[in-house]
Amino acid sequence: MNAPSPTTPPVSTGVVFEARRLRKVYHTGEVDVVALAGVDLELHAGELVCLLGPSGSGKSTLLNILGGLDVPTSGELIYKGWQLDGSRENQLTLFRRNCVGFVFQFYNLIPSLTARENIALITGISLNPMTPEEALEMVGLGARMDHFPSQLSGGEQQRVAIARAIAKRPEVLLCDEPTGALDVTTGITVLEAVERINRELGTLTVIITHNAVMAEMSDRVLHLSDGKIVRAHRNTTRLAASQLKW
Repeated sequence: MNAPSPTTPPVSTGVVFEARRLRKVYHTGEVDVVALAGVDLELHAGELVCLLGPSGSGKSTLLNILGGLDVPTSGELIYKGWQLDGSRENQLTLFRRNCVGFVFQFYNLIPSLTARENIALITGISLNPMTPEEALEMVGLGARMDHFPSQLSGGEQQRVAIARAIAKRPEVLLCDEPTGALDVTTGITVLEAVERINRELGTLTVIITHNAVMAEMSDRVLHLSDGKIVRAHRNTTRLAASQLKW
């Protein structure tokens, strides 16, 4: 099957990602390092899913493959009917550009541009974007649009990064340790922004963390160890980010 077209959206069936027997092996000299050892999963529209596990468990590798930043060694990965495994690089580029927003532990803002201008870089190449102003309002930074990164706190910079990720209205938001560089209070403010986007836009949201407390704000928790999903559970009650304590 073909990868996503830049102009024709796929038909939603509720299932956004299907992964079957995903493996990722890194070859370093004569040593093979198995990062994923046969992962099966389904991720659904509107879910907030937490990938929980220690360093080296395969969380980041799985997130990078879901986002088209890396490719599996073997196995199947299907995005809304499109077979992503085996796709050409130009097809993965379109997938990343049109379908996925990324938030990383470090903000990666351009220091010489204001918050508004950092987001305009993305909206200028997107199909149906919000305005930078709309995106910043969603993360509570309407009053800080014309500030440079050096004039913003760490939490504010991360919220700009979130606004940049969601300004193109992606189907998927992938967050890799989004609070890892922040204190507890600031981290909760950032998680509140992620929570609002998931709730109001219906964006499938996947958060990587090693902090088990953060899992309490998710619909489902997938526990990874040694490159496998060793346990999965659904929260009967999803806590608000403001209720988390760690």
